[in-house]
Amino acid sequence: MPSEPRKKMNIGVFVMGTGNHFSGWRVPGSITRAEDFEAISGIAQAAEQAKYDFIFFADAPTCVPNNHPSYVLKFEPTTLLGALAGRTSKIGLVATVSSTVTEAYNCARLFASLDQISGGRTGWNVVTTANQLAYDNYGRAMPAHDERYEMATEYLEVVQGLWDSWEEGGIKADFATGEYIDATKLHVLNHQGKYYKVRGPISSSRSPQGQPVIVQAGSSPAGQQFASQFAEVIFTVQHEIKEAQVFRAGLKALAVKHGRSEDAVKILPGFFPIVGRTEEEAQAKFQELCRYIEPGSATTLMSARYGHDLSKYPLDGPVPELPPSDGEQSFATVLLAKARRENLTLKHIHDIIALSRGYILVVGTGEQVADTMEEWFTTGACDGFMITPANFPSGLQDFTDLVLPLLQKRGLFRTEYEGKTLRDHLGLPVPVNRYAG
Repeated sequence: MPSEPRKKMNIGVFVMGTGNHFSGWRVPGSITRAEDFEAISGIAQAAEQAKYDFIFFADAPTCVPNNHPSYVLKFEPTTLLGALAGRTSKIGLVATVSSTVTEAYNCARLFASLDQISGGRTGWNVVTTANQLAYDNYGRAMPAHDERYEMATEYLEVVQGLWDSWEEGGIKADFATGEYIDATKLHVLNHQGKYYKVRGPISSSRSPQGQPVIVQAGSSPAGQQFASQFAEVIFTVQHEIKEAQVFRAGLKALAVKHGRSEDAVKILPGFFPIVGRTEEEAQAKFQELCRYIEPGSATTLMSARYGHDLSKYPLDGPVPELPPSDGEQSFATVLLAKARRENLTLKHIHDIIALSRGYILVVGTGEQVADTMEEWFTTGACDGFMITPANFPSGLQDFTDLVLPLLQKRGLFRTEYEGKTLRDHLGLPVPVNRYAG
């Protein structure tokens, strides 16, 4: 009797044009500008050729000059996805849009249009925006942490309701009768809630994949409740297998309480690989990247990760005990635990963020990196990974050339795309239109 095919990982690529390392652009031959469209297009095409599930672009509606170079200067992400949809045909395209500073109707239209243009390959990374500088650009104050998630819950209900405006078959275009639409399959949302009042419908027919995929990264209690209700892909920051196993099991249990299947939620931790053909080569690459760390370069991002200004604390001192903030909480929880567990100083945390932005860091040969990924995957710590290369294109190409073939040989990653949409790649169900009889 033939054995069942082995379950496969989902793998995405976190595209920071200048590299996920703060100074990744300094590696010879690397992309130096996140606004280099031809270079970004080349990354997308290479990732598609390698059969990755998707590429992902982070965003924040602000410009902070002393932040990561790819946050200082970057494309507006939905515009970028629209352009990349014309340069690719299979790979998923995921980008961040804030639920707190973007009108729900506009967001629904943006991703509905992108999904039509791309043939059902888009995903929306929902963020609630935890930076007052961003709110300054809109003339408003940042809501408290839990209120942002309360707002986001209603926001998602509105956006997904708008995506259901049209049922399948709503467009008739009947030459004989002259009837263009079936009005019985068009629905007006008429949402009136605590934070939003939206009539609808939107001027986009049913998505080729039902609805765009919902992606989210919050690991705080409020973030987990939100993710378990809506998210289909969840980026995480755990560094230890045991804590990742607990997180994944807990999140999937919460999803079941919301009437969802465990398989409808994919947990993908960030994964920063430094790969060499030998251990010596991998270590040499690691040491080179460490030499590129500029003192204090990651202080702004480190402060954002912790939700407190850490510039006033000595780098050679301990990581300060600080109360939870109204900013980000996921990284603060994980990195503080790591600091306590390993007796790290604030400089250690700074350098970890400068090097890998706080994600899992693995240095080794292709075999060693593949072994680590297989252990995490087969022990229930994750459903796959978000690859965060130090630089582009070589950082991604090293992983593609030296690790992916091993995962494919072990039956852990696809050799060909088996579907056309992002939901197909991720193995996610197609949402049922709420109005369908």
